[in-house]
Amino acid sequence: MLNGNILTPDGWYHGTLHFAERVARIEGQPQSPDSNGDDYLLPGFIDLHVHGGGGRDVMQGQGAIEVITRQHARHGTTSLLATTMTAPREHIEAALRDLGASMQQRSPHAARVLGVHLEGPFINSGKLGAQPNFARTALWDELQAYHELAPIRVLTVAPEISGHLELIQKVVAQGIRVQLGHTLGSYEDGVAALQHGATGFTHLYNAMSPLHHREPGIVGAALAHAEFSELIPDLLHVHPGAIRAAMRAIPKLFCVTDSTAAAGMPDGDYQLGSHTVTKCLGGVRLPDGTLAGSTLTMDVALRNLVLIGLSLSDASDRLSRNPADFLGLSDRGRLAPGSWADILVVDRHLRLRAVYVEGERIDLADA
Repeated sequence: MLNGNILTPDGWYHGTLHFAERVARIEGQPQSPDSNGDDYLLPGFIDLHVHGGGGRDVMQGQGAIEVITRQHARHGTTSLLATTMTAPREHIEAALRDLGASMQQRSPHAARVLGVHLEGPFINSGKLGAQPNFARTALWDELQAYHELAPIRVLTVAPEISGHLELIQKVVAQGIRVQLGHTLGSYEDGVAALQHGATGFTHLYNAMSPLHHREPGIVGAALAHAEFSELIPDLLHVHPGAIRAAMRAIPKLFCVTDSTAAAGMPDGDYQLGSHTVTKCLGGVRLPDGTLAGSTLTMDVALRNLVLIGLSLSDASDRLSRNPADFLGLSDRGRLAPGSWADILVVDRHLRLRAVYVEGERIDLADA
């Protein structure tokens, strides 16, 4: 059991949280944390866009995911989606084959892998961002083959490419969430994709057609119509003002790290799919200076969101409950009886004191 200020779906309670693998019960009274000096008990972070960490990349296979999940667990991420890069089909299949095998059981002291975020290859070659140039038009058989190797939970597509609107309908019918990203599509393309079942946007603002008052672009479609979208709050990818504007427009905007192998590592060169990227001055870039994912961890994301003016409860929701809701998960991303015991103990300076994944206490020694 743990004592402190417990953030529940009904607000703050001061009391005791009882749990084993799942939350058993919460004892206490509704009370603002401002009335005491005890620690915060928050739901574990859910990161739906993770390329790597601890020096390893999802596309490397061969045990990389174990290193990655342990690295992120030490920073409060209790579950995540392993995110692929645009690559030749055989490379994606090899990565997914390894992921499918590793997902059968959670490693000790590691985050739970909930599935795969397939970011590419069904994107626009004119808006690659840091994706390698292996973009191609979607094939249903290819996607089905990927899904059989490891469960795809989120798919990023460019909606303007011929055939992709029809693909979105078929994908959504299989329970996969579709996000729009790496796209040169128009506002109208974005709206059409939402009408065909897409429900999110990949790293909002980045690698998509921007907002202009006469050509609203994909960003405009998100701000005008979306309920969900992901965004990278490292304060490099998106200006704080743009973050706050998106949060006012998109009710359940959630935050991701888009983290690379460089997360948790010293400055230097790392792999991002087939690219070599350089970590320097807190960011990760291609040789031409293009941002290439991030070094962000979710505990830093929490502090960044509070720094730009969000309440702690709102910041927590955008890192835990909202991404859970996007995936349709009612037993993660919240502290309530029956939910998985994914729990963070956070001090008054918003530093992690303890992390529990499905009731197991994580070793934070290297965090």
